[in-house]
Amino acid sequence: MPSSNRRTHYWLTFAVLALAVSSFSLMQSLTIPVLTEIETTLHTDQNTVTWVLTAYLLSASVFTPIVGRLGDSLGKQRMLVLSLVALAAGSLLAALATSIGVLIVARIIQGIGGGVLPLAFGIIRDEFPHHKVGGAVSVVSSLLAVGFGAGIVLAGPIVSGLGYHWLFWLPFIVTLVAAIAAITVVPESPVRTPGRISVLPALLLSGWLVALLLALSEAPKWGWGSPRTIGLLVLAAVLFATWVRVELRASVPLIDMQMMRRPGVWTTNLVALLVGVGMYASFGFIPQFNQTPSSAGYGFGSSVTESGLLMLPSAVATFLTGLVAARIARRVGPKAVVVFGAALGSAGMFMLAFAHDEKWQVAVSNGIVGLGIGLAFACLAGLIVAAVPPEQTGVASGMNANIRTIGGSIGTAVMASIVTAQFLPDGFPREVGYTAGFIVLGGALLLAAFAGLAIPSMTGDELEDRLEAEPTEKSSQLIRA
Repeated sequence: MPSSNRRTHYWLTFAVLALAVSSFSLMQSLTIPVLTEIETTLHTDQNTVTWVLTAYLLSASVFTPIVGRLGDSLGKQRMLVLSLVALAAGSLLAALATSIGVLIVARIIQGIGGGVLPLAFGIIRDEFPHHKVGGAVSVVSSLLAVGFGAGIVLAGPIVSGLGYHWLFWLPFIVTLVAAIAAITVVPESPVRTPGRISVLPALLLSGWLVALLLALSEAPKWGWGSPRTIGLLVLAAVLFATWVRVELRASVPLIDMQMMRRPGVWTTNLVALLVGVGMYASFGFIPQFNQTPSSAGYGFGSSVTESGLLMLPSAVATFLTGLVAARIARRVGPKAVVVFGAALGSAGMFMLAFAHDEKWQVAVSNGIVGLGIGLAFACLAGLIVAAVPPEQTGVASGMNANIRTIGGSIGTAVMASIVTAQFLPDGFPREVGYTAGFIVLGGALLLAAFAGLAIPSMTGDELEDRLEAEPTEKSSQLIRA
């Protein structure tokens, strides 16, 4: 690494990266509790307004691994600035939107900002001293879950005090500041992977991701056996197989399939998929459960603000575990932390399934889930980064983040199908639907714990050594800033 007098101090760089990742993560969930208000204000229907979430999800899923790969090749700082500018521009357009169509387009632009997560991991690996990399990666990874939960908590007060447009004005201001800070503070990458990026693999990757996530997102509405759902799933399978074949033959692949086959990569991605199922779906449906009037036989009739506050223990617990996860992993090993975290999250979800008559029960179970997911998330990021050479950090962590998103799509679609299977006469889902759904999510987290047992074992010292590994001369070049 270049001498310290020619590089920004790493803690200042970390502050900018934390702000960037938090901004992106908040945008994933800020709109979830207020979709009904957006539907009314923009004079649209429920099916259309769900595209405010679906469009963002699809866009982020497509751009996250692509931007990560571009960062490895063209420079991580450059692509970080581009991602933040896209997030700011999308937020500005969303704040000014007067129709649902414009708002959906704005959310697609915001999705480009998904690249901030893999870019942040790559910059940390490039810039931080040996003994600080693991802890920084853990905290940044935890911010993904913290931001998602915090978005649900903050949405109510923001809308009540300022109106829903400020769900976009505030992120616009913050991400614009982050972009300017990234230009002036974050140093350019000393590690790059040369070679042009093929267009065909990127198009095929985009194609199968869009087909898969569109089918999963719309299946509860269309029906799992509908021709559209089945057709999209078949199309996704065909495009996926074609994509793998093209990547294996490409001289400079977008995503190295040999990398994806590494035991430390595929096992960590499997755990990320299952943790994503449990986390994103629970954050999406617990507020709905809280807001259901008690006349339905369950729920508390909470306001958007109050239902968000019941999620606060999860966000706080996730953040706190992110601060200490690296120290725990250094003592007992990252694999043990992932397995325990997933199992703890599963226990919290099962508690929620069978004990949700009182608000304190929901708050406590959410806190337990947050502790577990925070531990797992914090170490998953370090494991995936440590499993690949430095020049592949961006694309590997990008795909890991993407797989978590796919897991969230699967979990949300399955949860929606279960919850909406039976309705009460007053139009609310039956309690048994939520109970069964929370059991399924708890089962997914329990499977994640078992899958974590397949992750290659390593000590905390071995993890830190791999995080500090130097790039190979054959596949990368050193660029001095």
